[in-house]
Amino acid sequence: MAFTPDTSVLDLSGIGEQRAKKLEKLGITRAGDLLAHYPRDYEDRRQVYSIREAPPGQRVCISAMAAEHPRRARIRKGLELVQVKVVDPTGALHLTFFNQGYVEQAIRAGEEYIFFGAVEEQGRRRTMVNPVFERPGKQSLTGCIMPIYPLTAGVTNHLMASLVRQVLPCAAALPETLPQHIRQEHQLAALEFAVKNIHFPQDEQALELARRRLTFEELFYLAVGLSFLKHRREGSQQACTIPPCPKEAFLTRLPFAPTAAQSRVMDEVAADLASGRPMNRLVQGDVGSGKTVIAAYAGWLCAKGGYQGALMAPTEVLAEQHFHSLSDLLGPAGIRVGLLTGSLSPGEKKAVRAQLAKGEIDFVVGTHALISQSVEFHRLALIVADEQHRFGVAQRAALAGKSEHGGMPPPHVLVMSATPIPRTLALIIYGDLDISIINELPPGRTPVETYVVREDKRQRMYQFVRKQVAQGRQVYIICPAVEDTPQDSPGEDSWGTPSPDAGLKAVKTYTQQLQSQVFPDLTLGLLYGKMKPKEKEEAMAAFVRGETQVLVSTTVVEVGVDVPNASLIIIENADRFGLSQLHQLRGRVGRGKHQSYCVLITATRSAESMARLRTLASTTDGFRISEEDLKSRGPGDFFGNRQHGLPQMKLADLTGDMVLLQQAQQAANHLLTQDPSLTDPDNRPVLQRVRTMFADTPDIFN
Repeated sequence: MAFTPDTSVLDLSGIGEQRAKKLEKLGITRAGDLLAHYPRDYEDRRQVYSIREAPPGQRVCISAMAAEHPRRARIRKGLELVQVKVVDPTGALHLTFFNQGYVEQAIRAGEEYIFFGAVEEQGRRRTMVNPVFERPGKQSLTGCIMPIYPLTAGVTNHLMASLVRQVLPCAAALPETLPQHIRQEHQLAALEFAVKNIHFPQDEQALELARRRLTFEELFYLAVGLSFLKHRREGSQQACTIPPCPKEAFLTRLPFAPTAAQSRVMDEVAADLASGRPMNRLVQGDVGSGKTVIAAYAGWLCAKGGYQGALMAPTEVLAEQHFHSLSDLLGPAGIRVGLLTGSLSPGEKKAVRAQLAKGEIDFVVGTHALISQSVEFHRLALIVADEQHRFGVAQRAALAGKSEHGGMPPPHVLVMSATPIPRTLALIIYGDLDISIINELPPGRTPVETYVVREDKRQRMYQFVRKQVAQGRQVYIICPAVEDTPQDSPGEDSWGTPSPDAGLKAVKTYTQQLQSQVFPDLTLGLLYGKMKPKEKEEAMAAFVRGETQVLVSTTVVEVGVDVPNASLIIIENADRFGLSQLHQLRGRVGRGKHQSYCVLITATRSAESMARLRTLASTTDGFRISEEDLKSRGPGDFFGNRQHGLPQMKLADLTGDMVLLQQAQQAANHLLTQDPSLTDPDNRPVLQRVRTMFADTPDIFN
């Protein structure tokens, strides 16, 4: 059967209903989706070693002959072994296969095989566990550069590679959407060549050509789409003109003098609000840099101009915190601050909604409850979104639509983020926003002391927790996993690749262990993302109130509330996090008057990982940390948490692709200068691809 890009995965060999459902979790339902599911890494399996020359601890190919018939033994229920000795002129290799009974018949004494796996030394014996094996001349898993794919439970790399091989011929039917003059000008490979070699490259050069073509394409369409977004808001749209007020009248209400950076950003916001054009501004500032003051200033200007503002926070606890701090700042100035969250009683919600509709609330703080259909504003002119990546473009648009009540023009939008992002990257991620940076901390903030600690210091670390609690402080303990992940015996079908989560601290079992064995006399709390929203809110609220002494959590606290009494954060398996994420987590402490500490626990043997962790320990500059993160990890941290609605990058690594990014932006700008609406027949495929790529972004082409 000849496949096309639209062929259902159910038509492929080896795929039934169950596997199809698992593939769907990866966004794969058609052959074309498989072709667009790019490898995350590669394994060079071209070199074949002799048994003696094979380097220990590395996964390599060895050509050898089976010296005997495999021996099968059942150790206990659920565990059986197949063992066989293989030889070559340089020595012997002892193979063990766990729960792979078929190997007893698959390997025949006296025949040659290529084995791929990690060679280990046990005394004078050389061993290999669960190798992949094939007959010479009939190779598909060895003798090549092998793709390693992003996977999900029930889908192995072996399966994914075999499915991609099945559909690879239909790469010839994929439509070429990049205009020919752009391909020629930038010397980009043809699409069919690029798709085939991104999956199964002929050699390193072919892989680089394929990656360059597909990365350029991704960045080019992103640049075109962001240009449409920017032009949409810079076009004919008008906004409320909010007249400036003397800034000093606001500053006198602050209990502190603003930093120069805060003052500069206030001026930028005031200029936007007075311009008559919709403000779309991102305020980036490190944890504790004072972004809330900027929101308060924008709300104050709005209220003084006779308009309403709304601040949307990602959690109820954070919304309540903003409500209290804004009430304290703005209430004495006669500005009415309201709160609207899901946990209010029906009567309370009804009262707040009525006040909003009548214009009796000037600045409302809330969660997603603000965008429900029953909420109407009297004169909405400002939206503040706290922690941008927790709110999608669609949610911002839904709240923006609230301004249409009473014939109001589109509102001004102010986005606040505590994730420091290098400017070049921010221009891509937030291409439709102007960017302000608060790059200094208010005076009096004590830097958090950060330590990298090995496993052998764990007991001392537990004693330090007790010391902090005894002084009346509170502690966060962060785990990378929710559930325990046993390290399954890897087999041929799993390609000998251990679970990436094996051996990680799991928040549920670790909390039980800490409570029963380590801190039986302390009050521990548990928090993770899949808890019910009400349970999460209560767990966090109990910590805020001081009822919980130690909160054991996953990274859901990364963007969280202000708990000035929390003075210690311990991050387990710290090497498994990106530097920017570690920096965000560290920002949970150091918010009060007490000296605060961050302890990074790691068992890593990687010198590179240790160097990264020491970088974090040596600086508290979020922008420097994000630059280092970008160098060492690529943009995964940033793109993984980007606002919903902008497309996910599959290949682009903005560390190594900065030159390519600039070329793609130039090409996009040049094309749009010649054909702003992409109406030329040669450019229609570009428009279609951008529509598909930005499918989740509302009204991008309106």
